[in-house]
Amino acid sequence: MSVPLVEMRDISIAFGGIKAVDGVSVDLHAGEVVALLGHNGAGKSTLIKILSGAYPADAGEIRVRGAAARIASPRDAKTYGIETIYQTLALADNVDAAANVFLGREIVTRWGTLDDAAMESQTRQVMARLNPHFRRFKEPVRALSGGQRQSVAIARAIYFDAKILIMDEPTAALGPAETKQVGELVLELKRQGIGIFLISHDIHDVFDLADRVSVMKNGRLVGTARVEDVTKDEVLGMIILGKCPPGAVPGPGASADA
Repeated sequence: MSVPLVEMRDISIAFGGIKAVDGVSVDLHAGEVVALLGHNGAGKSTLIKILSGAYPADAGEIRVRGAAARIASPRDAKTYGIETIYQTLALADNVDAAANVFLGREIVTRWGTLDDAAMESQTRQVMARLNPHFRRFKEPVRALSGGQRQSVAIARAIYFDAKILIMDEPTAALGPAETKQVGELVLELKRQGIGIFLISHDIHDVFDLADRVSVMKNGRLVGTARVEDVTKDEVLGMIILGKCPPGAVPGPGASADA
């Protein structure tokens, strides 16, 4: 097995004396999707916020491509090629795709004015890699479908050389056609060697898109499994009961009778 893109080892963090994440270890390889599952409050979002630089871990280690990484802020995460695509997408609805891709990192001319032509050209190039059917470059993103908006958010990350994507509920509130489009985007990212941590409550999405699942409960890791080695019912048992099935590698959060 190649060196993982990311390793999070024995990560812990507490708020007000309560451990939100307690000794959790997960990893991610190039071209792989790892789904992080668990009820609200299980700790999966907190774990990912540590990787994205939003929270500093109290204990544990993060390694990127085999080397120890110091991630104390979102800016640090970006230097390691880690980008987060939140459920809200953080898009500026009143401007077009190119303006969103370069939001805060605009290309300017030698005279200090915005180089709209260069930004549109670069956006078209990155979108051709990601979603060649995208055509609505001139419209404000508020006019785009949910799947197209996801394309813009992902294009922004990919243009700035993200190798590790954190996707938070990417298909929430989307219809079947848009969900399929997002699935196609994820598969294309995998083909390009990008690793994805997928946070989702939709177990069908997980089995369609993920290579492995890591389940958390009460801040601890119940276990990790390849999706072909477990059933949906077994994963639900991990989420609800903390029971680790035979096809999964148990973590410290697995129930004693698992």
